[in-house]
Amino acid sequence: MKFTSFSFASYAVTDVKRARAFYEGVLGLKATSEFEGDGYAFIEYNIGPDTLAIGMGAENFKPGKTGATVALELDGDFDAAMKELKAKEVKFLMDEPYDGPPCNMMLIEDPDGNQIMIHRRKAKN
Repeated sequence: MKFTSFSFASYAVTDVKRARAFYEGVLGLKATSEFEGDGYAFIEYNIGPDTLAIGMGAENFKPGKTGATVALELDGDFDAAMKELKAKEVKFLMDEPYDGPPCNMMLIEDPDGNQIMIHRRKAKN
């Protein structure tokens, strides 16, 4: 078995309106596909060639820190992004952002407790 890429990363949410306010209002993502009805919801956001989705309604699809964590690659100033997220009162899950040779990263939380990593690769020497 061989895979060439991943289809999408997905987070379960409990309140689609509140989740969309976070993903669209706070993170600035634009919905590219939407389905809501009969107690189910699935919203997709394309980020480059990849897709992040949020959804609710499936019995075994539950939010929380024990699920997967997606790392969103930041195109821009890492410190400015951190200040913007703090100004928007986003919950940070790391006391200090990681600043290592290959990258910078910070771990934040969406309104349902799902972890999201904000990541920026450093230029290779």
